[in-house]
Amino acid sequence: MDILHELYETVKGRRQEKQEGSYTCYLFEKGLDKILKKCGEECSEVIIAAKNGKQEDTVGELADLLYHLTVLMVNEGIPFEAVEQELARRHQKQGNLKQFHQVDKNT
Repeated sequence: MDILHELYETVKGRRQEKQEGSYTCYLFEKGLDKILKKCGEECSEVIIAAKNGKQEDTVGELADLLYHLTVLMVNEGIPFEAVEQELARRHQKQGNLKQFHQVDKNT
């Protein structure tokens, strides 16, 4: 089992068996809005760290984001395997370049 699967199982276990002082349990107790807020905050922090060009900071923020996304998955009852299957399905597609409307001509 790789670390992401282990993380998922640990988070799932915290949901089933609450532990005093657990940050994960705190997030579940606060509910979906708190979990979504933390996902948004961590996503912003990844962007800022990457923009600042500090790879070590970016790695740390990515780990935080993956953790909070895992909490979201467990909260919503989404099995880790469902995301793996979707990624595998998308990986097999050929010619899947999407056409985007260009809003910002500088990007």
